[in-house]
Amino acid sequence: MSTHVLKYESQKVAKLYFVAALALFTAQILFGLGLGLQYLIGDFMFPYIPFNVARMVHTNLLIVWLLFGFMGAAYYLVPEEAETELHSPKLAVALFWIFLVAGALTILGYLTVPYARLAELTGNDLLQTMGREFLEQPLPTKLGIVVVALGFLYNVSMTVLKGRKTSISLVLLMGLWGLALFFLFSFVNPHNLVRDKMYWWFVVHLWVEGVWELILGALLAYVLIKTTGVDREVIDKWLYVIIAFALMTGILGTGHHFYFIGLPGYWQWIGSVFSAMEPIPFFMMTVFAFNMVQRRRREHPNQAAVLWAVGTSVLGFLGAGLWGFIHTLSPVNYYTHGTQVTAAHGHLAFYGAYVLVVITLISYAMPTLRGRLANSRKAQSVEMWSFWIMTVGMAVMVLALTGAGVLQVWLQRLPTSGAMGFMATQDQLAFFYWVRLAGGVVFLAGLVTYLSSFFIGGEPVTEAEAQAASHGGGVLRRVPAQA
Repeated sequence: MSTHVLKYESQKVAKLYFVAALALFTAQILFGLGLGLQYLIGDFMFPYIPFNVARMVHTNLLIVWLLFGFMGAAYYLVPEEAETELHSPKLAVALFWIFLVAGALTILGYLTVPYARLAELTGNDLLQTMGREFLEQPLPTKLGIVVVALGFLYNVSMTVLKGRKTSISLVLLMGLWGLALFFLFSFVNPHNLVRDKMYWWFVVHLWVEGVWELILGALLAYVLIKTTGVDREVIDKWLYVIIAFALMTGILGTGHHFYFIGLPGYWQWIGSVFSAMEPIPFFMMTVFAFNMVQRRRREHPNQAAVLWAVGTSVLGFLGAGLWGFIHTLSPVNYYTHGTQVTAAHGHLAFYGAYVLVVITLISYAMPTLRGRLANSRKAQSVEMWSFWIMTVGMAVMVLALTGAGVLQVWLQRLPTSGAMGFMATQDQLAFFYWVRLAGGVVFLAGLVTYLSSFFIGGEPVTEAEAQAASHGGGVLRRVPAQA
């Protein structure tokens, strides 16, 4: 395979991580569809895969495949930004297999061993870390994650230290180190429920609404530099402002999880005020992406990657920003917390902010890893269609969940409505759950369409052809060199 478009040979290790990420993503969606059916057909897959196990696998796969995506993106991006080969490609490959095998064994354990028995077999009595949402992993798996994370951070940090330091690589490193450090709170599981929830949110919230946003900003900035040719200095300034707002609002915005868990009442004010500001960095990211595309100094042949990048900024703002804002104020959250409104926000936020940015990197990097600057026009067309199909499917799901959440609040939580019981309320939401399931099927169709684009041949689009197409096929104008 010719890899003349790759600047550094060690970037090829990213392909392993990207392939694994997409395989695990597909598995996550399949389990999600199973969960959707279980909402409607209570004994579906029972007793083989009960609801609690399917949900645990669904959410754990989400976390693991995104981590694979982040690691692959770092292994691809950092050598190019640092202008040097990766410190140790062999270490990157070894850590990949360790992480993949550990993750597969953990999922297999969830599916084949009762959770209480799994806790006994994996030493949970020595250090009780299991039983919390998103952090259900057995102790050996958590320790393995720490080992893999430390090895990964050593590898990319040493690469940056021996090469060029750029704003993108430094912001990315800050986010990756923050991800690893905040995960250490998963080992703290106090008996006091208030402290337990505080430490739990130190992992969950400060990941997705804190340090992961730094990773998001760095990856998006990298792709926009490569595909638009806008000066690095311009993008760097935008990146600094965005991450400053993301950290300020994200860290203090943790308070919106402290409203009703036993902490002082002033968190209702702090959480409400700073959570209301959390859409700002996502809106800035949207303006940033559109501004860079409008000011582009080149027509990159990989226009599919540009679409994914712009889609990340828009849907990240809608999911993490707008849908988060609609129920983040404490008087509203009092009624909506834990309803399907929360599920609507979670699905759109993860899809818009993190699923799409990982796919953006894969869309940009995979052609180069396969020896071309961009895929054929037909392959890119199929890939673009996949973006719209997945986005429409997600929109249907989110609107259905939002409607279900509003009705759930009305029937179950407002005292003036007679306050129906939980299961009686769920019966009234069946229509929305069927619509949600339909949206999930559409989303799966979009994912299959996306995966099929990797198997479509044809001549790769060249940069000269991209420039000609942007000017109606006429005489090419002189394009300034890429920054």
